[in-house]
Amino acid sequence: MSTDADFHLTRVSFDELEGWGQDDPSALFAAMGDILNYLTKGKPYRTASLGLTAEDLTALLEKAKAANIVGPDQARAFFEEHCVPFRITLPNDKRGFVTAFYEPELEVSAIRDNVWKYPIYNRPADLIDLDDGNRPSHIDPYYAFALEKDGQISEYPDRRQIDQGYLEGRGLEIAFAKSKVDLFFVHVQGAARLRLTDGSLKRITYSAKAGHRFSPIGRLLLDRGELDSATISMQTIRRWLADHPDQVDEVLWHNRSYIFFREAAVDGLDLGPIAAAKVPLVAERSLAVDRLIHTFGFPFFIQSQSLTHLDGGKPFARLMLALDTGSAIVGPARGDIFTGSGDGAGELAGTVRNQADFTILIPKEAAKRYS
Repeated sequence: MSTDADFHLTRVSFDELEGWGQDDPSALFAAMGDILNYLTKGKPYRTASLGLTAEDLTALLEKAKAANIVGPDQARAFFEEHCVPFRITLPNDKRGFVTAFYEPELEVSAIRDNVWKYPIYNRPADLIDLDDGNRPSHIDPYYAFALEKDGQISEYPDRRQIDQGYLEGRGLEIAFAKSKVDLFFVHVQGAARLRLTDGSLKRITYSAKAGHRFSPIGRLLLDRGELDSATISMQTIRRWLADHPDQVDEVLWHNRSYIFFREAAVDGLDLGPIAAAKVPLVAERSLAVDRLIHTFGFPFFIQSQSLTHLDGGKPFARLMLALDTGSAIVGPARGDIFTGSGDGAGELAGTVRNQADFTILIPKEAAKRYS
């Protein structure tokens, strides 16, 4: 099936999905129940450009709830009975691409001093949502947020301006970190567990952003010849920043994007944070996608021959749910795998940069529109 974008959906069989027969997607059913509960009580997910709707998804979720699935064989059989796989085909035989993200744990203090001095901010009152109804012509259509001041709408201050004190004195601080670099990577991940100095735990998750495009500092360091494209990872970027403290501000400010957070419940710490789809993420079964193309909640089978360290040395081949998004996740076959919470998950996530094949599983009734 041809789409309006520069990609195609190619109908395939489950037998053509390499690794499908060895996957155990049974862990997805609890998450599918969470999605159904949210859609029953909350507002539907926005229909993205591919055209799949929350109504298309709900029918599948209701069948999953009634199925009483036990074990991998039944789980795979459920999807084989109720879904049709469509490979996302890019032009010129280009492959899809996956990275990974995690929920960091960050040491913080409730009180600012000379050690704990880098604030984690709640969303400010002068940051407004933008849409086609209120966006001024001089603001790039990419921007979903902006500054409203004295009845005028303009771009919100960027990372550098905020770091230099734009939000001081407004009482927006959730807590204070002692490492600017650690906090920057919390911004990149979009969520964190906060370990306070008294031992108590908080959890934060994404609330909004200043609006500016995400500009990866890894790309900046590659372009400058500071890092090698063959070995770049979160770990090598952190190491470079630690070795060049005098250049930290300049490099971090290259990424003008700035994230605001809100406090989240700390119960259910065995689950991941609640992300853009409004349900908890499931480690190594949750995928961030381009929300302008893909509607949240749909299953994707991701297969990568080169990605082996997440699955005991075997090529990655798993059914996942699209439950999150991100500024850097752009394109029909671009995904970000959630690896879990804490330092171990961060070690796993930091080196994921792999080509991958993306296959979306479309409920059979909806699949008739794409065949």
